[in-house]
Amino acid sequence: MHDIDPELAINDALGRARLWSPFLAMVLDREPVLARSLAEGRLDLSLSSAEPDMPVAKRLRLERRAMALNVAIGDLAGMLDLTAVTGALTRFADHALDTAIRAAIEERTPGAEPLGFVAIALGKQGSGELNYSSDIDPILLFDPATLPLKPREEPEQAAVRIGKRVVELLQARDGDGYVLRVDLRLRPSPEITPIVLPVEAAIGYYEAQALPWERAAFIRARAAAGDIALGQGFLDTIRPFVWRRALDFGAIREIRGISARIRDHHLQGQAFGPGYDLKRGRGGIREAEFFAQIHQLIHGGRDQSVRAPATRDALARLAAAGWIGSDEARALTDGYTLLRTIEHRVQMIDDRQTHALPTGDALDRVAKLHGLEDADALLALLRPRVVATGRIYDALDDTARPAFSHDLVNLEADLAAAGFDAPEPARQRIEAWRGGAYPALRSPAAREALEAVLPTLVTALATAPVPQAALLRLDALLERLPSAINIFRLLEARPGLATLLATILSHAPTLADDLGRRPNLLDGLIDATAFAPVGDVAMLKAAMSAGDAGGDYQARLDHVRRVVGEHRFALGTQIVAGATDPLDVAAGYARVAEAAIGVLARATIEAFAAAHGRVPNSELVILALGRMGGGMLTHASDLDLIYLFTGDFTAESNGPKPLGATLYYNRLAQRVTAALSVATAAGPLYQIDTRLRPSGGQGPLVVTLDSFARYQREDAWTWEHMALTRARPVFGAIGARNAVAAIIRRVLEGDRPARNVVADATRMRAEMAAHKPPKGPLDAKLLPGGLVDLEFAVHVVQLVNRTGFDPDLGIAIDRLVAEGLAPAELRDAHDVLTRLLVTLRLVAPDATPPGLATEALIARAIGVADWDAVVATLESTRQEVRGFWTRATGEQDG
Repeated sequence: MHDIDPELAINDALGRARLWSPFLAMVLDREPVLARSLAEGRLDLSLSSAEPDMPVAKRLRLERRAMALNVAIGDLAGMLDLTAVTGALTRFADHALDTAIRAAIEERTPGAEPLGFVAIALGKQGSGELNYSSDIDPILLFDPATLPLKPREEPEQAAVRIGKRVVELLQARDGDGYVLRVDLRLRPSPEITPIVLPVEAAIGYYEAQALPWERAAFIRARAAAGDIALGQGFLDTIRPFVWRRALDFGAIREIRGISARIRDHHLQGQAFGPGYDLKRGRGGIREAEFFAQIHQLIHGGRDQSVRAPATRDALARLAAAGWIGSDEARALTDGYTLLRTIEHRVQMIDDRQTHALPTGDALDRVAKLHGLEDADALLALLRPRVVATGRIYDALDDTARPAFSHDLVNLEADLAAAGFDAPEPARQRIEAWRGGAYPALRSPAAREALEAVLPTLVTALATAPVPQAALLRLDALLERLPSAINIFRLLEARPGLATLLATILSHAPTLADDLGRRPNLLDGLIDATAFAPVGDVAMLKAAMSAGDAGGDYQARLDHVRRVVGEHRFALGTQIVAGATDPLDVAAGYARVAEAAIGVLARATIEAFAAAHGRVPNSELVILALGRMGGGMLTHASDLDLIYLFTGDFTAESNGPKPLGATLYYNRLAQRVTAALSVATAAGPLYQIDTRLRPSGGQGPLVVTLDSFARYQREDAWTWEHMALTRARPVFGAIGARNAVAAIIRRVLEGDRPARNVVADATRMRAEMAAHKPPKGPLDAKLLPGGLVDLEFAVHVVQLVNRTGFDPDLGIAIDRLVAEGLAPAELRDAHDVLTRLLVTLRLVAPDATPPGLATEALIARAIGVADWDAVVATLESTRQEVRGFWTRATGEQDG
């Protein structure tokens, strides 16, 4: 509206208001000063006829009347958009509610601080989106310890009296109208509870027994008036109730059920046309809100960016994060904006809290107030938006699936029709589930959820290579679950996940075991992002450092374990689903581990420093070796770590309980190891192996950089230098990391004892073969010509020739090839063996041939046509590696 003269726009709006809105015409007559100011082209939302020394109730009524006029004219003139309109209405509601609370406390206990009483705004007040003529839906809470009291008064009695007075100040009508309608029915169990609740009782309710729809209500909750600190503390405490990491499709189904009940109850407002309910009708305001809230409940526990209270903000953030389509978000936002605007026009007519389009001539009046010619023009404007919103919301429903028969014969026929070639044992297993064979299946809710998902589940299991085997693995999973309700509801809501689950159960016992311990790992597979790369270390650290842990050390450990578990499970699933090259998955596993080391080491250092301070001019450095150093892990890899510290070993820490530097860092490293390895409620993390440190298990856990350098230069054995070829600093400041890397580079390039590298390596490999034989015929690591032989041969060539060093074994091979020290085929051998190892850790951890279907999965993973090609490729690769090993150990004598 920048090109429109404000005075002309406002006067046009004033003309329409006088003609078509009896309420606004009345206010214009009763507020002549304000009407004159508007007619002169001035829009001032703070202007009113209220005086500071007026009684509170009268002052608020006059402020509300002036606000209603100013906002309406600004809206009709196009000078206030929907955000500005709802924001102004919400700010006034907050102000009025806060003023009423302060007044109620002051009347009873003059001079007392207005503490211990708070209003939690829900609904549109909570999200800053109040209607033109809306009521407010606060929950009133009090703190018995801080609420001002009269002598010998119980806090509960005082709180209720304050609450009643607040409602009276806002809701009572007189010749000046009213301030706000107040609805307190959204509090816990309103039929039996007082209108004001103790804050601790409310916390207990929401943590233990709240209904699913109440989670959605608290998406838009806000401490709006009174003791804001008290209210914010309450909301912080119950945040995990609202934003659950484990998806609750029961809550989502409940919201869908509410929508269906609204449609049924307001049947007369469903059909579009005169009488259509802008809020509750099909394609109306509520469905855009519910669409946003459903997706927020699904994703908000993991993605904090979508936790926006306001509907349009939520839609924008959901689209930006990729959880909904940008076209969907745009259509819903456009429809929501228009319907809210017309809703305001309807309410401006008589200042009534109505959401339905009127009929007859009254609909023409709404159209003309909006600046349109007649009702037909208004309906034509609304229709495409309503249709689009209804279509998008309806798409949330899956197509109806028939129930499976309870009749034994028919059930068997259903299973045969689905694709089970042995339906009778499958029928027996399903009947056992229906009979509550396991604790997770014995509640009525669990049996209901089972029946709802059975058609989806059986259809998915029937796609497995051996349906009965997949069903039996699911049976084993159900036997271990404490509750099956949520996994059933998740599979019902996302049928594609059932097929993926069947694939996991059919091929990946390792992942199936993980799922048995943590069934909510399946939640992470609900959308395509589960099959995307896990991101770089910085991104992963940010995810592990986020969440609701705050400064709670134990909560941080649990949060990191959850994030790591979800990423490792998703990475494993990428291999099983054939979505990602196992080499990329191996690199992803390593990035996840490096991020976990960084976040947990930092958190442990902070917690340790609280008691012992820090050692001045000194810091911990963590060096990774082996597969972790090389940045290529499997699902089951241990982490080989060495702990070092910089600075003077004679220094002392500066905390309340000072320690000498060596003792300080040894205790700190023990705690870091525990943080990375000890299981918590969120599950285990990694096995940590520190035996590669100087002097092995006989030496101290942590040494200084100087001691490490001296040991490597003077005392380290060949096997330790071989391990050093894959060493990589993964924690510490950049300067400290560079210092460690420089030590390693000097040692590898020759600053080390003279050893017979070939003889030592040959002897070590023979000892390893004697004490650690291959697990099975597919052991890509330990078989002759496997990865261990490849690694030994590469390290021998590197150390003998003092060249080709890189922690990444593949890059090291490329460097040796470039210098003519290794055959070009060796890189392909490395890739084949690594792909095979990473895949087998998931699908055949015993390294024995799996079933036919899994053989095809392995062939796909290493990029060959079939199982015969797998066997042939493994054999030829091993021959190439053995040939290189023979040449490497026969060309030099050290």
